[in-house]
Order: sequence, then structure tokens, then C-alpha cells
Amino acid sequence: MGQPLIFNTPMTAPKETMSNCLPPLPLGPSPKRASRQSEVVWESARITVGGNAPVRVQSMTNTDTEDAIATAIQVKELARAGSEMVRITVNTPAAAAAVPYIREQLDKMGVYVPLIGDFHYNGHTLLKEHPECARTLSKYRINPGNVGKGAKRDPQFAQMIEAACEYRKPIRIGVNWGSLDQELLASIMDVNAALPSPKSAQEVMIEALIQSALQSAEKAEELGMDPNQITLSCKVSNVQDLVAVYRDLARRCDYPLHLGLTEAGMGSKGIVASTAALAILLQEGIGDTIRISLTPDPGAPRENEVIVGQEILQTMGLRNFTPMVIACPGCGRTTSTTFQELAANIQSYLRQQMPVWKKTHPGVEEMNVAVMGCIVNGPGESKHANIGISLPGTGETPAAPVFVDGVKVKTLRGESIAQDFQVIVEEYVKTRYGSTQA
Repeated sequence: MGQPLIFNTPMTAPKETMSNCLPPLPLGPSPKRASRQSEVVWESARITVGGNAPVRVQSMTNTDTEDAIATAIQVKELARAGSEMVRITVNTPAAAAAVPYIREQLDKMGVYVPLIGDFHYNGHTLLKEHPECARTLSKYRINPGNVGKGAKRDPQFAQMIEAACEYRKPIRIGVNWGSLDQELLASIMDVNAALPSPKSAQEVMIEALIQSALQSAEKAEELGMDPNQITLSCKVSNVQDLVAVYRDLARRCDYPLHLGLTEAGMGSKGIVASTAALAILLQEGIGDTIRISLTPDPGAPRENEVIVGQEILQTMGLRNFTPMVIACPGCGRTTSTTFQELAANIQSYLRQQMPVWKKTHPGVEEMNVAVMGCIVNGPGESKHANIGISLPGTGETPAAPVFVDGVKVKTLRGESIAQDFQVIVEEYVKTRYGSTQA
């Protein structure tokens, strides 16, 4: 026999080593940053932003706003997916003229989600010449870098604020690093160059973004804008820059903040980058609304960006939107695709049911469903979920125990396991979460 193993590392690190470790961190996210509270309204939809309101999920259409029917249909799809506000481009007179018709179509469908008008360059003209558009929109997004240059800038910005005041609409002053006010940037660069120890180009850019937002908000207040109806955003496309910008902005004002990584990208890159940036800020209590700016794959549904936003908030424990499906990744013990197919089908079914269930079965969005692939973690994970099923792995007995609230209630066998499990889920929802219907 070989020599016995001898472990020289003590089980408890010496005190001098422990003193260099990180201090204990709080369990869960930091308290939400204190801010003013804005309200975005249309008919029965009254969405609070900031203050003690939950972090809101919003999205933006990519249809031609002049095509009112296509835009209304996409807004409906985004709202059905859970977008609490939807932004639409208002870039031409025809687009501005279409806004009231879009709203009319939505109201006929019973979709009262607030519409945010996204204005650049000619917003002052469109709001003035199309009063029904100005009246119909629930909020205006204004980009300080695109309201005009030189002598035109202040008067054109003032016209947009005057419209917001006249129609009692909240605004988002949204600064983007790709359309930053170049005069302001040049001014800050000149000041920086004269410093004994000039800041880096990155630091100058961050300061320019923040000053653009804060100075514009101050000017809006001077023009009569209610400070409680102002939201700010400073978007960039780099994760570390976004974190730095919002940490600083959060310290320097008490306006609600809209988070988003602009031009996040396609597929997994866009999802990962957005999650990495927003998760840090949300964990620190920063952020009142979010938008995930994904470049959609050709033909992919626009509402994917809504789902990603919801899943970021839900997996962080900040909000619940739909029952969570817990599923194992699979390994050599799970050569069958049965558990993968069942997990996908159950997740799709739960999401499809939510528009109805959230009205008739309050609290169902907090439910957890486990779909596991073998005996290793299957029974344990299933017991921790509200409902769980442990499917047989390779070489295991062809039986699937089902657990409800930690107790094994039955074992499923045969070709109809998927259908039988869905029936159990339906019955659990009806029994556990009741119904608001008479």
C-alpha cells in the first residue's frame, strides 16, 4: 500500500491571513437608491418609476412608425411579453401623424401600455405641428446631443420641454455616447487639458455624459418642468464604462435612472454584456427602469429583449414575472433528450399562460418548477421546487417520481409523461393560487 496522504494546510486559516480577506458582504442586493418618483400614464395603466416602485422593464419597436398597423401589432406583442412601457420612433411628420392611430388600435385591443416617443433632431417641430401626437404619447425621450447645434440648441430644447409641460408629460433625458453634445465635450476637454494632472480620455467622456444629463435636467426645471417627472439615462456600449457612469450619476442626483447598454449586440454576446453591466448596478441598488438593447437575429421575435430583461430581474430576486423552470444541463447520464424537451415545453407553456394567469391566479409568478434528468440531483432539486419531476437517466428504471411541495405524490410512466406532468402543473396552479374569477 502507498503512503497515507498528509494534509499540511490547517482547516482554519491563520488570523493574519483572514485579515486580508474581503469583509463580510450583505446577503442580497443593496437597498434601492433613494430617488424621486415619476408616473407614466395611459388610461388604466399608471406606471410609477423610481422611489419605492419596482424596477420597470421597457422595450422599443423596430417597425416603421408610419406603418401604424404593424407598429400597433408589435407594441401589443411587446406588452403581452411583459413590457411595461414601449418606446416608438417619431422621426417624420407621417410618423407623428400615425401615433394617434397607433394608440387608437391599441386601445381597441385593450392594450393600454404607455407609449414613449423617441425624438431626435426634429422633435421640437413634430411636437409643435402635431399636437395630437404630443397629447397621445405618455412620455417623451429627448436626446440632448440631437436637439440642435449652436444657437438653435437651447430654443429647440425649450420647445420640447414646453410641450411636455403643456401636455403634462414626463420626460427621459437620454444621453448616448454616440451622439454626445460635441460642444460640451470640447469644453470639458479644454478644461481638462489645463489641469496639472489631466484625466484620461475615458474619464473625460464619462464626465461629459453626466454633465450633459444633469445640465439638461437643470435647464428643463428652469423652463417649468416638474423635477418629479424627469428620468435620466447615460448609455454607452462598454460594460465597465456603463458601471462607472451610473455609479457617479447616482451619487450626483436623485432623479430616477433608466439603465441600458446601448448597442449591446447580437445573441449571447448582447445578453451576456447587458446582464454583466446591469447586474452590478442593480445589485448596488442603482436603476429604476431597464431596456435590453439586443440586435435581433433575422426573423427573431422582438419580445426576446423583454424576456431577457425580466429574467435578469427575476434571477436576481428583484421581481417575479413568470414561474421559473429549473432544469439540469445534462451529462453522460442523460443521453435521452426527454428532459430537455419537457423543460422547454413546460417553460413555453408557463410563459404562454401568464397573460391569463396573472389576472386569475395572483402569486403564480413566484412558482418554481423543476425538470431534472437523472437520479443524482433530480429528487433533491424536485423537493426544493413547488413542483418537480425527476426523469430517468441512462440505464435507470423508466419511472419519473413527481414531487409537490417537497412530498412525492406519484410516479409517472409510459409515453404520456409530458402530458401527465402538465396536467399536474395545471391542477397545482388552480389549487394553490386560487382564482379571481367568479
